[in-house]
Amino acid sequence: MTHEIAVIPGDGIGQEVTPAAVEVLESLDLDLTFVEGEAGDAVKEERGEALPDETRELAAEADATLFGAAGETAADVILPLRDVVGSFANVRPARAYPALDAVQPDTDIVFIRENTEGVYSGIEAEVDDGVRTLTRVVTEDASREIAEFGFRYAKRNGFDDVTIAHKANVMRETDGLFLEVAEAVGDEFGVDYDTALMDALAMHLVMNPEDYGVVICPNLAGDMLSDLAAGLVGGLGLLPSANVGEDNALFEPVHGSAPDIAGEGVANPSAMLLSAAMLLDHLDYGDEAERVRDAVEGVLAEGPRTPDLGGDAGTDDVTAAVLDRL
Repeated sequence: MTHEIAVIPGDGIGQEVTPAAVEVLESLDLDLTFVEGEAGDAVKEERGEALPDETRELAAEADATLFGAAGETAADVILPLRDVVGSFANVRPARAYPALDAVQPDTDIVFIRENTEGVYSGIEAEVDDGVRTLTRVVTEDASREIAEFGFRYAKRNGFDDVTIAHKANVMRETDGLFLEVAEAVGDEFGVDYDTALMDALAMHLVMNPEDYGVVICPNLAGDMLSDLAAGLVGGLGLLPSANVGEDNALFEPVHGSAPDIAGEGVANPSAMLLSAAMLLDHLDYGDEAERVRDAVEGVLAEGPRTPDLGGDAGTDDVTAAVLDRL
């Protein structure tokens, strides 16, 4: 069966790391086809819209999507794309690699982030001069869906520690509902779990990340805590992510468009290559996904490395080294 992959490089270093991922996927000689779509700042400047209808349709009809990065138009690109693929869960692994100088070398955490509501629902208003509001939406259905996904993920991937992040002591109605539903799901699954106030959890993640495995989070908390964890393992250049729906998914590195280095050929492709490995898992190419992860880890250990990891290699050098290992 042929799988069609939508490829959307986007802005900045997305234009450099996305082709690297496609090259790695093509080298595996799988039954994959790649169709490229346009989105981002340059597209908006040229066409008046950051995410053209044909790109939406491409992502909706593909079996999976690889997305690079978005610049100033990020909210107009990535949020609609996640909606197009029906994504309700954002999966963000943060793992320290043995050969790298990580702040916390024992970190191995996966953040399961609710991906449809919370403060990212987009309900904002100017109610008076100098007064603006943001409506936070939390529903029982979405909370149950992400909690079930998180507990299933932990069981399937051998994680014993599950933590539910929340701020129900202040946001009593919204996070109160999220916590109540997630705890009920944990009880239904019959597994042990902990709960943690998201601000205290941020501190404990820095001090003792080895105490955590899978963290189930509301939308904004998952965004912030996973970025914090990136600092523990060596930076955003190492974090992949998956936006998972019932039948479709979108895969992207956690890093942004990095305009300060865009076009210089020195972007670290590791996060994008690891995102491609997650795509392979999604399409049931588990062995090939593990091969890609092993190759990336080998290059991280022995080099070459890009400047963000203390080396002087370029994107193409790292990609070539991964291909050699494959």
